[in-house]
Amino acid sequence: MNLKDKIADIPNFPKKGILFRDISPLLRDPAALSLVLDELSKIIHPNDVDVFAGIESRGFPLACALAIKYNKGMIMIRKEGKLPGKTHKVSYSIEYGNATMEIQADAIKKNQKVYICDDLLATGGTAKAAAKLVEKIGGKVSGFAFIIELTDLKGSKVIKDYKHNSLVKY
Repeated sequence: MNLKDKIADIPNFPKKGILFRDISPLLRDPAALSLVLDELSKIIHPNDVDVFAGIESRGFPLACALAIKYNKGMIMIRKEGKLPGKTHKVSYSIEYGNATMEIQADAIKKNQKVYICDDLLATGGTAKAAAKLVEKIGGKVSGFAFIIELTDLKGSKVIKDYKHNSLVKY
């Protein structure tokens, strides 16, 4: 199975000039989703992770599925104002603007190994901000798992200090 066949191209979303790579069809297909988990399981060693972190929102199903597969926990890294309790925030630039993400202050224990998941690596700004949040609350980033990487945007250079893998490259 070619995973690219399960990713939809949506032109001019979320704004004119952007070609959005949508993983929704992949998530709806049990065989494709299973293939994603199987491929990532070849890369992520169980000893390298204590908890999976999903970046809002398309990183949530990937992190949750991996957490279940590995019998680990899952935490959320969300847009500002979406998490209750004490949080830590990081503002950053994305390919079409600026954003702020946050993590709950008690989401992980000191030195826990965190594998960060998202659907797509573009410029690397979101991934780098997620890593900063994890480290800010005492976690250790074990790596990143992405379904898609947009290689022309060079996000892998932004997170070059971390292990990172993507299954499909455009």
